[in-house]
Amino acid sequence: MAGARAPHGSNQPPKIIIVKKVIADGHGGHHGGAWKVAYADFVTAMMAFFLLMWLLGATSEKQRKSIADYFAPTLIEFKQNSAGSNGLFGGESITDKDNYPHKAAQSGTRSLTIPADSTGGTQVGTGQKGTLKDKAAMQAADQQNFEKMKRTLTRAMAQSPQLKKLAQHIRFLRTRDGLRIDLIDDADYSMFALGTTQLVPEASRLIGMIAESIKGTENPIMIRGHTDALGYGNPLEYNNWMLSSGRAEATRRRLFDGGVPERRFYRIEGVADREPIIAKNPTDPRNRRVAITLLYRGGAFGE
Repeated sequence: MAGARAPHGSNQPPKIIIVKKVIADGHGGHHGGAWKVAYADFVTAMMAFFLLMWLLGATSEKQRKSIADYFAPTLIEFKQNSAGSNGLFGGESITDKDNYPHKAAQSGTRSLTIPADSTGGTQVGTGQKGTLKDKAAMQAADQQNFEKMKRTLTRAMAQSPQLKKLAQHIRFLRTRDGLRIDLIDDADYSMFALGTTQLVPEASRLIGMIAESIKGTENPIMIRGHTDALGYGNPLEYNNWMLSSGRAEATRRRLFDGGVPERRFYRIEGVADREPIIAKNPTDPRNRRVAITLLYRGGAFGE
């Protein structure tokens, strides 16, 4: 600060002049905390990156899928709310016959409370007219019908001089599928003309009697033709597969002519010489036969 003279001819006090010196200091100013925020963001990003790399290396594909679904709640919410599941009944109907809870609080699951091997529709049951009990009752009735049919055929063959000699060519065998009737050839007699599908008169009459005894039942019928291992000169023209299938079909036609409805026939097949009775001698004539099987009936509710 320095004094100054008053202007000439004036009684004003002298002016005071103040000079202020400012010394610049590069380290004295305050630059703020923006760099700290940027550094914290960088460190956080690096931690997230290393966490991601660790997860990719330490988890399986299924676990990574679960983690991805956890961090995508909108996708899960979309799936939950699809197909009407966000409605009042959670996608079910108030009249749904198979309405079963699908919540975490339920006491069991469908796979635990309903047998995995159960079959049938909504009326399956073991009541008086339920499928399971009805099936057992029908199988018992089938067995009685089989025995009755066997006695009827045996008695009819014994009373007929023409069919009496065929008694040794017919065999009744109960299997797990039902009752099988084997019509078997031997060295002295054949049900069909040699190498053809033409039934001989006695065999045709016998199959007609079988048709008469089974046409009133409801059992499905399976017919299987068999041959011996004797071959043909040119198997491309005719072979045992064709012969066995043709004899099975000829038997079906005779049963149909005898009154057995078409809907009863379940399977018609020929197996050539693949299932011989005399396995040690595939060419034995006793391997030539036709098997008629009356299958057990399946269960049907209310019938």
